[in-house]
Amino acid sequence: MSNSLDDLGVFVAVVRAGGFRSAARGLGLSPATVSETIARLEARLDTRLLTRTTRSVTPTEAGRELAARIAPLLAEAEDALAAVQSRRGTLHGRLVLNVPGAVMVDILPPLIEAFMALHPEVEVEIMVDDRMVDAVAAQCDAGIRYGEALAQDMIAVPLGPRRQQAALAAAPSYLARAGVPAHPRDLLGHDCLRGRFSSGAPIPWEFERDGEAITLDVPARLTIGTNGAAAMIGHAISGMGLCMAFRNWLEPHFASGALVPVLADWWPAFEGPYLYFHGRRPPPPLRAFVDFLRAEGRDGA
Repeated sequence: MSNSLDDLGVFVAVVRAGGFRSAARGLGLSPATVSETIARLEARLDTRLLTRTTRSVTPTEAGRELAARIAPLLAEAEDALAAVQSRRGTLHGRLVLNVPGAVMVDILPPLIEAFMALHPEVEVEIMVDDRMVDAVAAQCDAGIRYGEALAQDMIAVPLGPRRQQAALAAAPSYLARAGVPAHPRDLLGHDCLRGRFSSGAPIPWEFERDGEAITLDVPARLTIGTNGAAAMIGHAISGMGLCMAFRNWLEPHFASGALVPVLADWWPAFEGPYLYFHGRRPPPPLRAFVDFLRAEGRDGA
């Protein structure tokens, strides 16, 4: 029976990873061992579970049904084992988070390091994804999002700064060459460096002041996906044009003089990120992480 459960665990890992090599890396096994395990499981069930091509591995209809039914059971078994181990005084288990790239720059990394220092036996996996996917459906314990509408059975816990701002910036060399915009609509005649969501939609430039809100579809001289935000800021520093990004990303460059704030009285503010998860029976590592975040937030950060 234990071997069967191990084989099922390998199968679920392959489905989640979308391939043998990625699953093998996550499991600490060789790709050959993973492939042999899947072959053994398919032979035992007399059913093909995965369709293999040179480029991808996808579950068959039977494989999708098996993964959907067995993954929650395996997760519950892992949670039960972690809970028993944790009663001995040391927290064990695994925490899987689905997060946008924005929180990986300077918000989440120090929190994760401090949490893992408190709980050295906990393993953490961070899936960085800028698509608005359901973290639970993606087989994660919790997700981190900005301003996402949540289902009634979800709990949201603030993480990091309660308020953030989007900021507009340019290099002194660009402003000396192109002039300093006096109003957001002046940006329509400037070189702009824009981001694009993973969905393919360009990120709009939004401004607000004294109750007036303006959303602009500025012309993009250069467009970069959200995962390339650091490169976009680098291009702005080199003088290619104006960029709009999280203020906390740009502050070090303002301090150094590499970038100059532009239209600062028009910068919009928004709520900081939240950790969200199902309220029913969170696994021990997630409960501990939520308690850690709430303790961190007592000082009103």
